[in-house]
Amino acid sequence: MENWPKHPVVCELNTWVWLNQLTQEAQQPVTLANVPEAELQRLSGLGFDGLWLMGVWRRSPAARRIAQDAEFQGGHRHALPDYTPEDIVGSAYAIFGYQVDAALGGDDGLAAFRQRLHACGLHLILDFVPNHLSRDHAWTVEHPERFVQGTEADLARDPGSFFRGESRWGPRVLAHGRDPYFPAWTDTVQLDYRRSDTQQAMTDELVDIAARCDGVRCDMAMLENQDTFLKTWGGSFESSQPEFWLKAIPAVREKYPGFLFMAEVYWGLDQEEKLQRFGFDYTYDKRLYDLLLHGDAGAVRNRLRESDAAYQSGLVRFIENHDEERARTAFGLARSRAAAAVALALPGMRLVHDGQIEGYQLHLPVRLGRRQMEPPEPDLVSFYHRLLLALRHPVFHDGAWRLLEPQQAGWDNASSQSFVAYRWVLDGQYRLAAVNLGGDRAQCSLYFDWPSLAGKNWWLQDLLSDARYLEDGSQLLSSGLYLDMPGYGYHIFEVIPGPPSGATVG
Repeated sequence: MENWPKHPVVCELNTWVWLNQLTQEAQQPVTLANVPEAELQRLSGLGFDGLWLMGVWRRSPAARRIAQDAEFQGGHRHALPDYTPEDIVGSAYAIFGYQVDAALGGDDGLAAFRQRLHACGLHLILDFVPNHLSRDHAWTVEHPERFVQGTEADLARDPGSFFRGESRWGPRVLAHGRDPYFPAWTDTVQLDYRRSDTQQAMTDELVDIAARCDGVRCDMAMLENQDTFLKTWGGSFESSQPEFWLKAIPAVREKYPGFLFMAEVYWGLDQEEKLQRFGFDYTYDKRLYDLLLHGDAGAVRNRLRESDAAYQSGLVRFIENHDEERARTAFGLARSRAAAAVALALPGMRLVHDGQIEGYQLHLPVRLGRRQMEPPEPDLVSFYHRLLLALRHPVFHDGAWRLLEPQQAGWDNASSQSFVAYRWVLDGQYRLAAVNLGGDRAQCSLYFDWPSLAGKNWWLQDLLSDARYLEDGSQLLSSGLYLDMPGYGYHIFEVIPGPPSGATVG
C-alpha cells in the first residue's frame, strides 16, 4: 500500500450505523467481514484516500445501560423517532476493550476488510481514545492505580464526577473522564497520565492498534498535554516524565513509519501547533468550521493567513462530523455548498462525514446503532460528486497552495470582502477557487501570480458546473479576473490553454 498523500480526502463512517444500513439493503447480515464489493467500489470511486471507521471497538455494557437513562431519550427520539432499546449500542467513546466488537465482525473481520480496502487504494483510520476508558473496563478491577483516584468526600461532594468501583483490592473511588470546562462523561473512567505506568500501558495499546490500521483519530488529544492535565486534575507528574505524545507517537512510528496521526483538538492555535510539534500529522480546524458557520469571509481569510504553510497543511478541514450538526441543517442547503467549496479544497486533510454528500439532516448520537432513513438531495449529491472528482487531481494533493486577496471591483463597491479565494499550482497545472460566502450578489477582482499566462488566451473551466470563460492572459495579469457571483456562489476553475489570438471560438 502506498503512503498517504500530503493532502488526503477522508470519509468518516459511523461503523455500526453503516453496517446496519448495508444489512437492510442486502436483507442479510453484513459485517466488516463481508461488506459488498459494490460498496467498496462506490467509496473508492468517490475519490477518497482513506476511511475513518468510527466506533469499531467493543461497546461497554455499563455505557449501554447509562445511555438508556431518561436524560438521553429526547435526543434519541429526535434522531430516530421509532427507536427501541435494541438500537442503543452505547457510546463509541466509552471503550470497553480495543478489540473489534463481535457484532461488527471482530478482529478477523477488520483484518479482511483492511486488506480489501488496500486493494481498492484506500487507507484505514480507527479511533484511539487516550483520555478515558469505559467505567467497567477490566483495568478498573486489575489496575485501578492507572486511573485518577478520588475520596469518599469527593464522591459525596460531586457524585457526577466520581463513582465507586470494585477492584481486586477492594472498593475504590475513581474519577469519570472529563475536560476542564464541562461536566464529566459518566460512562467513562479517567486515566491518570501523571503516572508513568499509565502512559506505558496506553502506549502499548496504541502500538497494538497501529498494527491493524493505517492511522488513528485521537479523541480530545489535547487533554493528555501536561499543562492541560494539571489544569484539570492538579497534582504533579512523576519526575522526568515526558509529554505522552512525544513518547507514544515515536513508539508507533518506529514500527510503522508511514502511520498517520490525526488529533481532535480545541482551544486555538497554541494547542494545534503544540500537537503538530509533538508529531501529529493533522489537527482539527474547529476554528475554521466556526468561522464558516458564522459566514465571516474576512475572519476566514485571517484564519488562512495564520502561521506558516506547514501549519496550514497540518489542519483537518470539515463542515460536518459526528460531533457537529449536519451541515445541511447548520448552514442551510445553499450555504453548505459554499462552505464545502471553501473548506474541502484547502491544504491539509479534507474530512467528509457519512451522509454529508446526500444532505442528511438528522444528527445521530454516537450511542445509537441505527439511523432514520432520509431521502438524498439530488443537487447536493451532484455538487459533491463534482467537487470530489476535482479533488482527485494531483494538484490538490501535492501542489503549492496560496491564499489570494480579493480586490474591490469599483471604488464604491465593498462587496469584495465577501470572497474567499486561493490557487493551487503543480507542474504547469493551475486551479483557482473563488467562493462568495455572503448571501448577496458580490463582485471582486482577483490577481494571478502565474507569469506564464502572458501573451496567450486561456479557458477558465469551472469544475463545479459546465461554465467556461475565455480570458486574455496578459489582461489577467495586469487587470485581474473580474468576478460577479450570486450569494453563496462558488467556482473551482481549471486554467486551460485557449485558442491563439484571433482564432474563431465555436
